[in-house]
Amino acid sequence: MKKLNLGCGKDIREGYINLDRYPLDGVDVVYDIEQLPLPFHDEEFDEILCNSILEHVNYIPLMKELYRILKKGGILKIIVPHFTSANNFIDPTHKHMFSIQTFKFFVGGASERDYYFDFHFTQIVYRRITFPKGKHLYNYFIEWLINLSNTMRHVYEFSFLRIFPAENIIIWLKK
Repeated sequence: MKKLNLGCGKDIREGYINLDRYPLDGVDVVYDIEQLPLPFHDEEFDEILCNSILEHVNYIPLMKELYRILKKGGILKIIVPHFTSANNFIDPTHKHMFSIQTFKFFVGGASERDYYFDFHFTQIVYRRITFPKGKHLYNYFIEWLINLSNTMRHVYEFSFLRIFPAENIIIWLKK
């Protein structure tokens, strides 16, 4: 299985090709992901991890490029800050905010507006909204409650429950 850790920073993962724009220790490929195309062949990877990277870049062209280099049946694993996360406003390099619904636009037939793009993943195979824990013990319950179903995640994003700010969205797309 060939795996890519895109925009890895210091999160170097064994068994992955670790790519970052900075030549940090453990980075295998130094490349600026905003310079497309990426230096990989079509359908080269079984798995691509985008951990806290899409909020920093023009992500729509990058999503198309990730689709290109992902094998049929491969998984794109995405972790981004939820739009209620304080991290969106703390980090001045964040350009975008995300809803659990955002990535439906990239899945064929999942959105009434999937015509926006000329590429489509086949399905969302995993989705979760995470909440900060630590001193916020109530967030263990909130996270469990919100992730009971897609309906509950939708209710969270469109209701007063947003008074409990989320942390991240974790979503896996299958090609």
